[in-house]
Amino acid sequence: METTQIEETASAVGMFGAAWGLLGVTYIIGSAVFRLAPYMVASFDYQWNLWHWVLFVGFTFFMAYGEGYKGFQKAFSPRVAARALYLSKHPTPLRVILAPLFCMGFFGATRKRKIVTWCLTTGIIILIIIVRQLSQPWRGIIDFGVVLGLAWGTIALWVFAWKAFFIGGHDRDPEVS
Repeated sequence: METTQIEETASAVGMFGAAWGLLGVTYIIGSAVFRLAPYMVASFDYQWNLWHWVLFVGFTFFMAYGEGYKGFQKAFSPRVAARALYLSKHPTPLRVILAPLFCMGFFGATRKRKIVTWCLTTGIIILIIIVRQLSQPWRGIIDFGVVLGLAWGTIALWVFAWKAFFIGGHDRDPEVS
């Protein structure tokens, strides 16, 4: 094979890996949205009192800011886009096969990034277990905030991916080891 053919093959494999990574992360987030949406909608079948509305408004703003803006838009989404861009230029078989996990920082990342990713994932799993125990409408109120944050994060992910791949306006460190 000629050098240019090898480079073109590596480039195509890298772009496939990046696309698989971004789509896989979107699927993971989107599947959570679709699993939570019925609980969110079901909460409106109950009679809400003042405390329900106070929690709903407060938690919605908290999740929009904390999860959507600070968590996703300022941290997770630009980093996933940066790691997808890195993967497009530095593909390896393992990175391409497990691209969504690579893009999220579960492996091939700095020690700090892996620790933060695994701890955050563990914390989210614990919160999911706790929230599942809540009765309606409380569970639906919390799920509404979570769905809002996840939707915000998905949109932010694709905005950052677009910037990274098509505009070149990406300066986030991919935190690769």
